[in-house]
Amino acid sequence: MSTPALFDPKRPFAQRRQAVVNLWDFLVRRGIADLTRTPSEIIDTGRARRLSRYTPKPGIPPVDGPILFVPPLGAQSLCFDLRQGCSLAEHFLLGGRSTYLVDYDEVKTADKDLGIEFWINDVIPAAIRRVSEEHGGAKVHLVSWSLGGLMSVGVAAVHPELPIASVTAVGSPFDMSKVPLMRPLRFIGKATGGRVLGTGIRAIGSIPSPVVSLGFKATAIPTYLRKPMKIWSKRDDRDFLAQIQAVDALMNNMLAYPGRATLQVYLQMAMRNEVATGKVQGPNRLVDFADVRVPVMVIGGSADVLAPVPAVHHAADILPNSAEVRLEVAPGGHLGVLTGAMAHATSWKHMDQFLADHDEA
Repeated sequence: MSTPALFDPKRPFAQRRQAVVNLWDFLVRRGIADLTRTPSEIIDTGRARRLSRYTPKPGIPPVDGPILFVPPLGAQSLCFDLRQGCSLAEHFLLGGRSTYLVDYDEVKTADKDLGIEFWINDVIPAAIRRVSEEHGGAKVHLVSWSLGGLMSVGVAAVHPELPIASVTAVGSPFDMSKVPLMRPLRFIGKATGGRVLGTGIRAIGSIPSPVVSLGFKATAIPTYLRKPMKIWSKRDDRDFLAQIQAVDALMNNMLAYPGRATLQVYLQMAMRNEVATGKVQGPNRLVDFADVRVPVMVIGGSADVLAPVPAVHHAADILPNSAEVRLEVAPGGHLGVLTGAMAHATSWKHMDQFLADHDEA
């Protein structure tokens, strides 16, 4: 019979000692992960937005083609800078890329009526223009995650005049009918005409940040139930425990969702699945994804339950006029495909190649 104790005699002494140190640091001390943020400075601000420029690495020759990170609403922009040693921001800086981040402020009472069109028409375009100005009018690569990918493609559709070199969308679901996790919500919405959840969202004005965090965690309940056993089985893997700590820090610090934007996501994306048709009716105009001309790459996570690969790769069906639609698959769940422990050898390599293929001459 196997010994469940830390000091399993079948395990090498060095491994047992490392397991003790790891668990002590992980559970008792302040943790294992180095959550020091990659240095950056704010270069522009506006309503509900901040534009930051990451500090270039000294001694690394610069590469043409600046990058702008576009996070989703509600999620901390830390998704692009999860921890030292597993930071997409640091990865691009080490490759010589000028890297920027458009970040969103915490939702205030006055912001509850903001819809997604505000980010598509104001926040993201303003950031793109400023980054382009910083580089003498150069075109900007958009690198986005989750809903940020849908917003980035929407910006490319609505604003063809913007200096956009390419769009990379990681874990972005372009067809909600292919997301099994959404079927109960869609069923309830169809049965009630969308009134139950819609009325609740209108009543509270916005989705508080603790509720947003809980919602993200609820999409991975099996993972959270298995978490104690997983930590135990990986107790001698310090990097794995550091990743767990960093992901928890992200999930516990989500931002509030503006009520109107939440209602749009619920009714137009989840209920009516408008994105999958390639046409989304905005408050002032129709957003037609056929108007996208720039190259687009989408990356689906092989274990992503929020944005399964078929939902992500549906982009190819609604972007008929894009210069290129590149479809990739990488290991990981919704966050792991963007910044998991193996992302440096999978997703990030896809990004490096795609950006290099579409840099301006």
